[in-house]
Amino acid sequence: MAESEPSYIDYEVFLDPGFSPASFANSLVVATNNATDSPLDLSTPLSRVLFDLQEIDTHIHTLTSKSALPLLSHTRDQTAAAGKILQQSEEQIAAVTQGYERLEREVLRKWETADEARLAAEKSLATVRLTRTVGRCLNLGRQLESQLAEMNGRGSTTATTTSGEASGREDFRALERAAYTILNMRRMFLATAEGEEGHGLDRVKVVRTLRSDLLNPAESLVKSRAQQAINRFSMSSISIGSQAPSGYKQSRDTRARLTSAVTTLYVLSPMPKTMIPAAEYRPELLQSTLHGYMHTAIGTSLTALSRAFTVLPTLERTLSDLSARCQDIVALEYILGNTKLPSHPMLLSSLERETIETQAPRKPTNLLQLVLTSLDTPSLPSYFWRSLASSLAGRVQEILQRGGVSARTLRSNRERLRGDIKDCVLRGSLLPTASGMVDKGRGEEGLTVGNWEREAAVMISSVAGAL
Repeated sequence: MAESEPSYIDYEVFLDPGFSPASFANSLVVATNNATDSPLDLSTPLSRVLFDLQEIDTHIHTLTSKSALPLLSHTRDQTAAAGKILQQSEEQIAAVTQGYERLEREVLRKWETADEARLAAEKSLATVRLTRTVGRCLNLGRQLESQLAEMNGRGSTTATTTSGEASGREDFRALERAAYTILNMRRMFLATAEGEEGHGLDRVKVVRTLRSDLLNPAESLVKSRAQQAINRFSMSSISIGSQAPSGYKQSRDTRARLTSAVTTLYVLSPMPKTMIPAAEYRPELLQSTLHGYMHTAIGTSLTALSRAFTVLPTLERTLSDLSARCQDIVALEYILGNTKLPSHPMLLSSLERETIETQAPRKPTNLLQLVLTSLDTPSLPSYFWRSLASSLAGRVQEILQRGGVSARTLRSNRERLRGDIKDCVLRGSLLPTASGMVDKGRGEEGLTVGNWEREAAVMISSVAGAL
């Protein structure tokens, strides 16, 4: 049709995808004006554009007038086809809508109901678990109160003998049982992660009250009682003589008290965060208490011995007390050596350890090995004598530097001091007779004299070396 009615307008320019109105307008202005004209004449290019627009409008009108019937037929066909497509689409949409409504009735609403039931069941289960945990906490708290009452001599009738006397052994075991009860409660309060036993306990007021009003004071009390039992431990002060049955009972009670105390501090020491072998566990509370006991014994002995060197008539009594104090340390070592590592719920047992460790080094099997390792010493009496000797030389030197009667008396009794100190060391390195731990048929002289000659020499040199 464009060929039957030629036009001067180049339609290809306008139909080009890269056509730019600004560039076309600029070309018209440049074609109708000189570059040096000022001002530019825009009426001519504007008339050209308007004329072209009129020509294009006339051409479009002519084409649409001649092709009206084909255009209307094409539009009618397109409208009819669109109507059929719309009708079929509406039918399909209606079918899909009905299917969705059916699916919603049969699945979605039932799923919503089931999901509500699931949430209710989960909350009920969490409530049951929390209730059980709270009930267990309360039972442990009641049990702890009973054990504290037994510790204070107000326990059940099992804590008394048929004669009405208090059974000390039962009280000591109550201290140990209270420690395990406290440990179990602490484990529950630490297991607060999702899915663990203690999850949600911190939101229960009665549990918070139980923890603040019972658990924390009880733990402090039990630790204090155990530390006092260790700090006051003494076997050498037990009298036997004519009251042998009474002395044996005191010895038995003292051993039981110490065993319960060390077990309590072993259990109540800071817990490991994960399960570890017992050999890797370091009971800091127990070690620090035993270290304090040793250092107190060394410090007290050093002060008493230094004072005795200035007042020599009191030396015999001081050396006797010194040997008795060392005998207590020997008894402590003996009891620790015969006390196996207590069971701990956060530690792997020996059987479990063997399953995960193929080549395990030599592990400690009793509490004594843990203490000796922490002090870096082969034995507690050796540590006592060597630590005392290392500090004693300076004290003797101070006495000699001050001069006077004390210094002259020490120098004149040098040989006597040698014998007395040696006897003190050898006597103090024996187990106390009243402890009931000395084997029958073995005299005191045949026990450990040969093993403590070196410690005796160290003590003698610390004094005689300065003299």
